[in-house]
Amino acid sequence: MIGGNALPELPVRGVLSRLAEVLATNRGSVLHAPPGAGKTTLVPLALREASWLAGQSILVLEPRRLAARAAAGRMAQLLNEEVGETVGYRIRFDQRVSRRTRIEVLTEGILTRRLQGDPALTGVGLVVFDEFHERSLDADLALALCLDVAQGLREDLRLLVMSATLEVDRVARLLRRVGLGGEVVATEGRSFPVEMRYLPRDPEGDPVPHVVGAVRRAFVEQQSGDVLAFLPGGGEIRRAQEMLAQVTEWVVDLPSGDRTTTGTHQDRPSGGGGVVLHALYGDLSQEAQDQALRSDHKGRRKVVLATPIAETSLTIEGVRVVVDAGLARVPRFDPGSGLTRLETVRISQSSAAQRAGRAGRLGPGVCYRLWSESTQQSLALRTSPEVLSADLAGLVLELAQWGVDPIALEWLDPLPSGALAQARELLQALDALDELGRITAVGRALAELPLHPRLAHLLREAQASGYGELAADVAAILSGRDLLRTGMGRGPERSCDLSTRLEALVAFRRGGRNAALAHGADPFACSQAEATARQLRSLVMASPAQGAVAPTEVGRVLALAYPDRIAGRRSGETGRYLLSGGRGVRLALGDPMGRYPFLVAAHLDAGRGEGVVHLAAPIDLVDLREVLAAHCQTLDRLVWDEATGTVLARREERLGELLLESRPLARPDPEAVRNAMLEGIRIIAKKALSGGQSAENALDVLPWTPELREWQARVLSLRGWRAEEGWPDVSDGALMESLPSWLGPFLDGVTRRDHLVRVDLAAALHGHLSWEQTRHLDLLAPTHLAVPSGSRLRLSYTPGEAPVLAVKLQELFGLGDMPRIAGGRVAVTLHLLSPARRPIQVTQDLRSFWERTYPEVKKELKGRYPKHSWPDDPWTAAPTARAKPRQK
Repeated sequence: MIGGNALPELPVRGVLSRLAEVLATNRGSVLHAPPGAGKTTLVPLALREASWLAGQSILVLEPRRLAARAAAGRMAQLLNEEVGETVGYRIRFDQRVSRRTRIEVLTEGILTRRLQGDPALTGVGLVVFDEFHERSLDADLALALCLDVAQGLREDLRLLVMSATLEVDRVARLLRRVGLGGEVVATEGRSFPVEMRYLPRDPEGDPVPHVVGAVRRAFVEQQSGDVLAFLPGGGEIRRAQEMLAQVTEWVVDLPSGDRTTTGTHQDRPSGGGGVVLHALYGDLSQEAQDQALRSDHKGRRKVVLATPIAETSLTIEGVRVVVDAGLARVPRFDPGSGLTRLETVRISQSSAAQRAGRAGRLGPGVCYRLWSESTQQSLALRTSPEVLSADLAGLVLELAQWGVDPIALEWLDPLPSGALAQARELLQALDALDELGRITAVGRALAELPLHPRLAHLLREAQASGYGELAADVAAILSGRDLLRTGMGRGPERSCDLSTRLEALVAFRRGGRNAALAHGADPFACSQAEATARQLRSLVMASPAQGAVAPTEVGRVLALAYPDRIAGRRSGETGRYLLSGGRGVRLALGDPMGRYPFLVAAHLDAGRGEGVVHLAAPIDLVDLREVLAAHCQTLDRLVWDEATGTVLARREERLGELLLESRPLARPDPEAVRNAMLEGIRIIAKKALSGGQSAENALDVLPWTPELREWQARVLSLRGWRAEEGWPDVSDGALMESLPSWLGPFLDGVTRRDHLVRVDLAAALHGHLSWEQTRHLDLLAPTHLAVPSGSRLRLSYTPGEAPVLAVKLQELFGLGDMPRIAGGRVAVTLHLLSPARRPIQVTQDLRSFWERTYPEVKKELKGRYPKHSWPDDPWTAAPTARAKPRQK
């Protein structure tokens, strides 16, 4: 039997032979095994002697460092060996392997590093993805790279994806799609019944008191076994520890209808007597984590307060009671702002099942869920994959080093295009990618460091500039939680000053816990930051920083990680800044950092509207120019200033949207001046239109005369009457569209709205007509017409209508045919006037007027205007513009 009889009797043993057979004929398989089945430890041990492995090693991927160490330790224990012999592990900044090691347990990010150095995974025959249902970003990336290797480099490499709650069919289809088989092997888990008890709470309230109450309730109700309580983060865990450590009497309010039970437990849960408190989360020391996992050596009951780190992979000995706050803290990346923030969210149904299952590993258990049964049904079925909401900068850098476009690989879920674009922009800002998205020498160097590209760039560049010690401290602070204790900051809210955190870290380094407290810092957070800084210093061979540094030096180093987060103070406003990317941010009210004109904003809350800066450092303008020289631009800026009606010409130095310096431009480019003036004309015209002015008068800012408006109307009229001749569109709308071509040449020396009176608008407009059109304009659309009286009267043009001739009727005696223009195509509309030049009749049929309407007009007006001619026969009367005809 594969693996021998030494393996524990766990459910997965029943499918080990089948799994080995499947992997002998399929290069990819999925193992579905519920919690407690033993898959993490037994599968690698059983498969290590499979013939198809041909003596090669097995890599087992775990989502967390703690799980990797625990899995390696348990497998080594089953073999009666030390970790580092047959079974070893590799995690960030720690490894225990030897030449004898056949099974390596490693975190998913470590596998990516290994692949970059050895794409063929030389000597590896099987890669096992454990707890893949967690769908971390590193797990998805590792699977995509392994699929690429299996398709192109290694025909003998096998992949095994293991999970308790994963949608196995989706993974199986992916494996089949790339030709790796994808057969699913399933087994039952080993678990005991778990009783669910729902204790609803206000979902918007603080979960800590409710978790503490549920833990106390478990003791009052005399539940057996150890207690595992899930909280979203380390801060909540520490508060829960403080509250529980102070308990001397256990008081639990039972549901409505039950009596209130009060009891006194014989031991305080503070570490003495019969109950001991443990915390379990990623930032704890290895020793503290191991103590939380093991049974208490004094036989005391344990209360373990854990983050979601305890959901899967880990076996916590002795647990029979679970208290679940139903929350998790997850990173959310916002492509719109380019920022990532941690959000506390409800867990999924699958996570809730994983947590509850922890109470049923040893025997019947109980799970206190701090929500209602109806809420349980409304939870999402599964946890959303991290790849859909994470910052993809590290992933994009890895794939650039791999030499492939992200979309060319096989993914279980498509990568979000917005996050990919943001990642590429950041990496280009860090000089890690060129303009075509190819990895640069800088990018290759950053990819070698086990850090986010931002922090890798900070560490590498700062070391080259002699700031390695400071950079290690800054990166350590950025990597962990805030060092300052709640309520210990300056002013009504904590200052965002990174320098105060550095001072606290250096003080802790010199004087330990009391020195940290004296600086308003959390000693535990300082301890974690110091451990990280020590690891980072080893990467750059730097000594620990001991002395104080100027705040602007801190900003200089910080800018290496956040070239896209340079913030300039808004003019005349305290505490409000503009980021170089164009986003607005603000400081907490009263934060003294508001006195600096430029900041580097490291930690921000994206939020809605303006973001809030939580961690920043000031940067001197000289340092900013030096550090970000490649990103600063000097350009001549000529813009229209609406307030003064003037073209402003200035030479500006900019970093993205930030204006660093501006000075008057002595000799601006004439073409640029013209363009700015044209833009000013457009702005004025648009403002006039928005104010209700008609489109026909949009260009009233120009020096129009009545004669030019008449010329415009005549040309537009001919455009309609004689379309085949190509008369141009000279309407205000069309002129607006083509301003540069016809008006630009006439704007030399024009820099103000007042200067527009100088423009030779007539010459500019007449240039629209060809020589032939200019010659025929007066013939086809004359400005005046001669009438029988000898007068030359002005025609009035309106595009789209017949031209109008206003004339006294006495001047038309004897005329029967209507005047026509446009080569005889258009009859003029006559506005017939009285001797007082008041309208009598509008007509395009003069003959009909004389015959039908004139007698009535004569009858009405002859008495009113007796000095004017009112002949009985208008056909034979002499036309006249005078009151009485002259005697011959």
